[in-house]
Amino acid sequence: MAQTKIIELVRTTRFCVNDPSFGNPAEHVKGDPNGYAGRPSMRGLGRYYSVDVTARGKPDPVTGYLIDIKAIDRAVRDAVVPLITLACHDDPTREPATLLPELMVDLGSALPVTLATLRWNLTPYSSITMNATSATTVILRQRFDFAAAHRLHVDGLSDEENQRLFGKCNNPSGHGHNYQVEPAVEASLPESGTMPFTMQDLERLVHETIIKPFDHTNLNVDLPDFSQAGVNPSVEHIARVCYERLAKAIDTTHSGARLREVTVWETDRTRCTYPSC
Repeated sequence: MAQTKIIELVRTTRFCVNDPSFGNPAEHVKGDPNGYAGRPSMRGLGRYYSVDVTARGKPDPVTGYLIDIKAIDRAVRDAVVPLITLACHDDPTREPATLLPELMVDLGSALPVTLATLRWNLTPYSSITMNATSATTVILRQRFDFAAAHRLHVDGLSDEENQRLFGKCNNPSGHGHNYQVEPAVEASLPESGTMPFTMQDLERLVHETIIKPFDHTNLNVDLPDFSQAGVNPSVEHIARVCYERLAKAIDTTHSGARLREVTVWETDRTRCTYPSC
């Protein structure tokens, strides 16, 4: 019999935080049949969130389960949803990241298996994550977009070799993409006071270092990172350049944060992460 390996199981649980005037959220859950869309479901002008729970351990050799996913949903609704709901009602200006340590403790106690990570999706394009291995840091992610043209061409190769390697992407007139870029920044949690690095800081620095210089440009011509350095603007090199630009800006302005990685999507089917953590 093969030895059972440690595995990780990820479950996404969706829910809404509604105004207290709608009553007890726990009572709503019983009457909300659509768990796919979110439970509790939206009432009035509510807030929509989701969390990704990563559980770690050995699956049961008979059932094949690490844990029943319904048990994860129950634990989230028992331990996570009430804390987030309370914070939304009583302290709506609080930085979400400062709530993660408490969420990790309560959710970890509610699960019969090891909680490895908790990712709170604040919007479809921004999230905060805490790993069980570090209760003093969080990872902030936010996605941005820019439009740019480029041509894949290496000056040291012949025209025939460039055409063979890059095909239509070697078109002398170039071509364009609607790129998406998602940095992941590790930020320290304060013992008291304000967060040393927030989503607003991330937005400002990404706009200054990436979006403003890259958007609606020809990367081969307008960006010295490629034109002057003789670097072919492949998605791999774009991810590296974005990382180097943003990492320098964060290191210069925020001692309590560091850039872990940057992911760039060239299309919905092609993306590159630099560096690979």
